[in-house]
Amino acid sequence: MNKIKQNKEFIMYAISMAMLLLLLRFLEYKFLILQNEFGLYIGIIALFFTFLGIWASNKLTSPKVKTIVIEKEIVVEKRLDFVVNEEELNNRKISKRELEVLELMAQGLSNQEIASRLFVSLNTIKTHSSNLFQKLEVKRRTQAIETAKKIGIIE
Repeated sequence: MNKIKQNKEFIMYAISMAMLLLLLRFLEYKFLILQNEFGLYIGIIALFFTFLGIWASNKLTSPKVKTIVIEKEIVVEKRLDFVVNEEELNNRKISKRELEVLELMAQGLSNQEIASRLFVSLNTIKTHSSNLFQKLEVKRRTQAIETAKKIGIIE
C-alpha cells in the first residue's frame, strides 16, 4: 500500500495518459473512418452515376437504324446523233487541242493524267485549261464542262 501512495501521482499520470491516448485513438478513428465515410459514399455514388451516364449515352446516341448503301451501275448510252457545234467552237476560238483537253476533263481525268495521255507537260495542260476557262467564261472545271455541254461542244 505504501508503494501505491508513493506512486499515486505516477499512476494518476499513467491513467490520464492512457485516457488521453484512448481519446486520441477514438478521435482519429472518428475522423478517418466516420468523417471520411461520407466522402467515400460520395465517391461511390459519383462512380455509379458516371457509369450510369456512360451507359445511358451509349443507349441514347447509338443509331437505331442501320444505313445500307446499295451501289447500282447506271449505264448511260452515248447519243449517236450528237454533232459538235462548230459554229460555237469558231465563235469562242477554241482550238482542237483545247477541245481535246476539255473532253478529257469531262471524263474526269486530272491535269497530270491529261498531260501524260496527250504527251505534253503539266504546264501546257494548265495553260490550255486557263484559256478554256476564259473562253467559256467560267472559273472551275465543273463549270467549264457544264457550259460546254450546254452549248453543244462536248456530249
